[in-house]
Amino acid sequence: MLILSRNKGQKIMINDNIVLSVIEVNGDQVRIGIEAPANVTIYREEIYEAIKQQNQDAVEFNEDIQNILQIVIQREKN
Repeated sequence: MLILSRNKGQKIMINDNIVLSVIEVNGDQVRIGIEAPANVTIYREEIYEAIKQQNQDAVEFNEDIQNILQIVIQREKN
């Protein structure tokens, strides 16, 4: 992990197309502005983790439904 110190108003460049700007520092809270192309998806970590969990839950639910359908089909054949 790269750790950088920046002051209010300073920026960090990522490649040629992403800019992180320190907007405000208030105690332990830092407001950061992000300029990125429209095709770059940006999430807060807790939102990203919630989305990953929902996707995993959906996959597991889909697998459960498929298993139930296979059981029903087998019973109908017998």
